[in-house]
Amino acid sequence: MQENQNRQQLADYLEQFDIQDVFHEPLLPHVSLYLFEPGEEICRQGGQSEMLYVLVKGMTKTSTTSPEGRTLVLSFKTPPEMIGDIEYIEKIENMNTVEAVTQVEALGIPYQWLYRYGQDHPPLLQFLLKIITSKFRIKSDSMSFNLMHPVETRLASYLLSVTTEQNPVLITGHPADYNLTDIANLIGTSYRHLNRVIGQFCTEGWIVRKRGSIAILNRPALYQLAGAAVF
Repeated sequence: MQENQNRQQLADYLEQFDIQDVFHEPLLPHVSLYLFEPGEEICRQGGQSEMLYVLVKGMTKTSTTSPEGRTLVLSFKTPPEMIGDIEYIEKIENMNTVEAVTQVEALGIPYQWLYRYGQDHPPLLQFLLKIITSKFRIKSDSMSFNLMHPVETRLASYLLSVTTEQNPVLITGHPADYNLTDIANLIGTSYRHLNRVIGQFCTEGWIVRKRGSIAILNRPALYQLAGAAVF
């Protein structure tokens, strides 16, 4: 983690996401802009939570580890998103591990200043409420999605959500990127079954798989398969 001392860049992000009122005058001096490199942990499950982050650039991966050591990827997040919000409200240890997938920029403010200046600040409380309720809605939708659709539909939807026409290649060869084990966990299937479905997509000519990457060749076909069930 590296702190960016550029206060103008911080102000630009506040304006970009229309959250100037969230961090009002008493809080603003204590807000900093932090940079995280791909693969770097922003917080670790079970660790002491002391900072609230607002993701303003890049993508993060949230995962949880069972007592037996099994890791399950819960989600990938893009801006605007909060990290440490539930921990701040509940005053608990970090619930999950969050790491940077790409280079990440996040606004950060220590809890101690939020407790002092933010407890009765309506814009901050409304922002927290909006983000937290959105998380629960997305979680509910994701659970329903995985129960109601076959793996082929889930994979097509996932591939569409993490690629674009301008950037159709998914890098799968780096542990911090979209590795296949993470994808299998996220869409609720086994690594072996995921490989079979990827093979089917390759046979159909929809994607091409090379060492460490998957490239989308036929987005319309994936959209047809995914239907309305796009992540």
